[in-house]
Amino acid sequence: MQQVFQYPLTYPTWWLDSYYFFTWLLGLSLLAVGWGVFFRFGKFSYGIDLGCLWKSTVLLLLTTVSFAIPQAYNTRFIAEHGQAGDVITLDENTLSYNYRRGVDKNFALSDIVRIYKEPVTFNPPSKYFVVSETGQTKDSVFVTKNLPGFEKMLDELSVLTNVPFER
Repeated sequence: MQQVFQYPLTYPTWWLDSYYFFTWLLGLSLLAVGWGVFFRFGKFSYGIDLGCLWKSTVLLLLTTVSFAIPQAYNTRFIAEHGQAGDVITLDENTLSYNYRRGVDKNFALSDIVRIYKEPVTFNPPSKYFVVSETGQTKDSVFVTKNLPGFEKMLDELSVLTNVPFER
């Protein structure tokens, strides 16, 4: 009996494949505007002339914000929506993970040695790893709580492989 689990596609595929271009473009545009203001109105005099220290501090803060905002957004976005559109197929002999971009990973159920939840979650949602070992080679895939029916899929996989699901 074949079971298919699919992550919902919450954004258009063009956005999922290229969101980081837009976020970095926005951040670097902010930096360019800051440098433009700096060169256009380079002589800052606000009653107290702080000189080079003031200008350097403003540019340092602007640079930090221009790089930090896209990085924070990209890290959170990939953690929450990075698996959107991926399909997991579970049958009597194999576990097949098909990525949205067309890459496939196939594990024989007899090769799966561990199913566990990551010990520490840095970027929610939590990841649940399925580890396969073939000879000297180890490989894994993970599922998140964003997968509808992820508990059912991991429980079913645990039953089929006789490997306990470590929560």
